[in-house]
Amino acid sequence: MGLPQYCGRQSRRFRSFAALLLLAGLFSPVNAQDRVTLTISAAASLKDALTPVEAAYSQSHTSVGFVNNFASSGVLATQIDQGAPVDVFFSAASKPLDNLEAKGLIVAGTRRNLLRNTLVLIAPLDSSLRDFQGLVDSSIRSIALGDSASVPAGQYALQTLTALHLLEKLKARLVFGSDVRQVLTFVETGNADAGLVYSTDVQSSWKVRIVAEAPDSAHDQIVYPAAVVKGSHSEAAARSFVEFLGASAAKEIFVKNGFTIAGQ
Repeated sequence: MGLPQYCGRQSRRFRSFAALLLLAGLFSPVNAQDRVTLTISAAASLKDALTPVEAAYSQSHTSVGFVNNFASSGVLATQIDQGAPVDVFFSAASKPLDNLEAKGLIVAGTRRNLLRNTLVLIAPLDSSLRDFQGLVDSSIRSIALGDSASVPAGQYALQTLTALHLLEKLKARLVFGSDVRQVLTFVETGNADAGLVYSTDVQSSWKVRIVAEAPDSAHDQIVYPAAVVKGSHSEAAARSFVEFLGASAAKEIFVKNGFTIAGQ
């Protein structure tokens, strides 16, 4: 006789507990539907710096996550132009963002010029190369650059070689990578005897050294702008993140990774 009564009490307790769990889910501070995942299309040269910046942002914005797409700025701009779902574009040059802005694909008022970088000539650690003029030596059989059709670093590299009156002499030795990280890999693996990348890229490598810095006057100013992409599925969160990219906490991380803050 006591067992059905006991089971009835247990059943009521279970139903009460289940109801409490349901209420806790309804009133929890961050529900699944409140979470936001921002898709960031960023220049390959930002790969090492952007992830810790995002982690710093997430400490105070726990409901925001990130999916990153790293590639050359020109390729990323083409993807956005073709309708790729992107929230924020962080370019290694002004022109790709200029082109998107002219087509109305950037949210007005969100563009910010954030960073500067330096173009450098690199070579393997055991190379005897000492300066740009040494590239004409017969021992330098291949020189890696980013593909100038889509890689800003490749455009800056061609401008530099032209300004130094070296391009015509070296044309037959040039090999092209899809982004600066591939150029770095070419030199690291010995598939190129020298290359032109950003100074920030070299920080991640123990296999190459900086031979020389390209003169600032030899190429266009290297500026990294970021902006919110029109059609962002969470424009408010994207705006907030772009603002954070210019905040002191983010600047500290970028500087630690070798970038210079634009305007300084």
